Amino acid sequence: MPIKKELLAILACPQCKSSVELYKNTWLICSNCSRKYPIKNNIPVLLIEVGDQFKEVSQEQLPDLEANESSR
Repeated sequence: MPIKKELLAILACPQCKSSVELYKNTWLICSNCSRKYPIKNNIPVLLIEVGDQFKEVSQEQLPDLEANESSR
């Protein structure tokens, strides 16, 4: 289930407070600092420490979280 547009409109990167963009319905990517936050069980994990783990990972190399969720 994708994040609703209304929720996406108010979400922001906890580090730099910039807007985030939805990527493949499983990631939120900061438009300013490039931190990437996973969405697990339909809940955005907006922790700076988590975003830091994926900051240098390209979008194409992000883990496919949908595949992980469907295997449970």
